[in-house]
Amino acid sequence: MAGDYLADRWGTKKIAILHDEQTYGKGLAEETRKRLAKRGVPVALYEEYKYGEKDYSALVTKMREAGVAVAYVGGYVTEAALILRQARDQGYSLELVSGDALASDEFWLITGPAGEGAVFTFGPDPRRNPEAAPVVSRFRAVKYEPEGYTLYAYAGIQTWAQAVTVAGSLDSAKVAAALRGRQFETVLGRIGFDKKGDVTSPAWVWYVWRNGKYVPQN
Repeated sequence: MAGDYLADRWGTKKIAILHDEQTYGKGLAEETRKRLAKRGVPVALYEEYKYGEKDYSALVTKMREAGVAVAYVGGYVTEAALILRQARDQGYSLELVSGDALASDEFWLITGPAGEGAVFTFGPDPRRNPEAAPVVSRFRAVKYEPEGYTLYAYAGIQTWAQAVTVAGSLDSAKVAAALRGRQFETVLGRIGFDKKGDVTSPAWVWYVWRNGKYVPQN
């Protein structure tokens, strides 16, 4: 999905793919690079960066000098935000594309206005689901905004609890067996799992950071 987005929007520009050498980030980066290759779009720079660092100015300078217009960052929110902020500190109008780790208010806390326009993939925002309204209200009543994966984790507990009831046991093998082949009512709506344990109806959409909030991209 990210590869197609980059190819469609920046296929004639210089694209960098960055990753933090972690399983999550490197996996995203490699799959995105593969998709770009299938689309016939070259990657100008494929670069690793060190997870947990605070200064990425050398990496930013390398991209700027290479004429990179957009960077796809396979990694976590703190590092992606620092890379973008430090690009802006150099007066460099780098575009940022990334994965679901950016679905966190931490991104804007680090970038400030520099984060405007950054885009990322994430599941449909479950806070908008009618099924989630009572739970969202309870979270907000205690001054907690259920952003990011909060409601996904909540749905995970809901499915587990229902599977325990079906299995009549807390035995993990029995609960896993009960999860497969059934549908469960959750704050995400009705979900199920296949024989491998994967969700049967995964969905991804694009979000963009606007004025300190991430919103669905139109």
